Amino acid sequence: VQLQASGGGSVQAGESLRLSCAASGRTFSRYSMGWFRQFPGKEREFVSVVSWSGATTLYADSVKGRFTISRDGAKNTVYLQMNSLEPEDTAIYYCAADDRLRPVIPKVSFYQYWGQGTLVTVSS
Repeated sequence: VQLQASGGGSVQAGESLRLSCAASGRTFSRYSMGWFRQFPGKEREFVSVVSWSGATTLYADSVKGRFTISRDGAKNTVYLQMNSLEPEDTAIYYCAADDRLRPVIPKVSFYQYWGQGTLVTVSS
């Protein structure tokens, strides 16, 4: 599985961005997909995940109500719509996938495959 993340950029506080993560392969419907982020000098942390069925979505408390995760099976893509961005959201964002049809867990160790990361910078 190869993951290609895109959509990062530089915005002002209060603005929006949409991140995309395109997955290779013909079994996208089997992939639970997640977004994680990493601040300088910190460990990667959970942002949001969506189960392989789409029935379950989870969000970190810090982004709940501002970020929305979604998936498009026709495009093999998962999105992270980020609204009301804050300077504290500045980080490198990574998408991840797991194809073992397990209930999703918001932990880095749960995911087998990782994209290359896309930088989001929010200025005040």
